[in-house]
Amino acid sequence: MKKYKWIIILLNLIILLVYFNFSVSKKEDVLKNGKLVLLELAPVDPRSLMQGDYMSLRYRISENIRTESMPKRGFCIVKIDNKGIATKVRFQKDKTPLNKGEYPIKYNAPDSWNVNIGAESFFFQEGQAEKYEKAKYGAIKIDENGNSLLIGLYDETLKNIK
Repeated sequence: MKKYKWIIILLNLIILLVYFNFSVSKKEDVLKNGKLVLLELAPVDPRSLMQGDYMSLRYRISENIRTESMPKRGFCIVKIDNKGIATKVRFQKDKTPLNKGEYPIKYNAPDSWNVNIGAESFFFQEGQAEKYEKAKYGAIKIDENGNSLLIGLYDETLKNIK
């Protein structure tokens, strides 16, 4: 029995490593080939002493939504203007149908008050909070399947804050 125990442990470890590497490669693909989208931020309290400096993000496109009438998971369909700024068109359960110039972004609604679109936190180096206070947009990259990856914050002049 001891021999099988180690084989099972080793197989589980291999499966875990394969899954981890697959998820990392998917994120790298979104980062490399995804479309840049700017989501306008809504005000929220940005500090946590236990976790270091970070900014909680809430996006304007997820404000004033009645989540009781929508699926817990689905897609926020957006249109992107010539500056790269997204505006919400609608929420829907499936990725399709899409009209010309519309893009899907996956969302989940964990409760009747929140709709999570993309990353909800942006961590930065301690002592850099003042620099990020002027953030107006969250920059995400999206792929054709609606997967998103937060890549930074932008100011009102559409300049990446570094």
